[in-house]
Amino acid sequence: QVQLVESGGGLVQAGDSLRLSCAASGRTFSPFAMGWFRQAPGKEREFVAAISWSGGMINFADSVKGRFGIFRNTARNTVYLQMNSLKPEDTAVYYCVADTLRPNTGLAVAGDYDYWGQGTQVTVSS
Repeated sequence: QVQLVESGGGLVQAGDSLRLSCAASGRTFSPFAMGWFRQAPGKEREFVAAISWSGGMINFADSVKGRFGIFRNTARNTVYLQMNSLKPEDTAVYYCVADTLRPNTGLAVAGDYDYWGQGTQVTVSS
């Protein structure tokens, strides 16, 4: 079994930066992709960003392009979400995800990910 543990969330002001981390532990871990989704109160869960484990493919939601970055450390089985120029509308619970089932072509479909973390809260005040 694989466990994903997120960290790095918190309360910040608009314009600030945060870096989320997600470390995978458990059985031998060899994902095809890892990424992040988020869910704000009263809203649907939405894709944020993801990266193929080879590093050859990255995808971002339009709402975060140019502000967020994603990178991974394969030796540490960890993926990071660097969030810059945060806005109040970025407030949400952020979930780390991992796809260990099959090569992930688009990276943005929640159903392609078989492991989910517990989530970490990010709150951006105006």
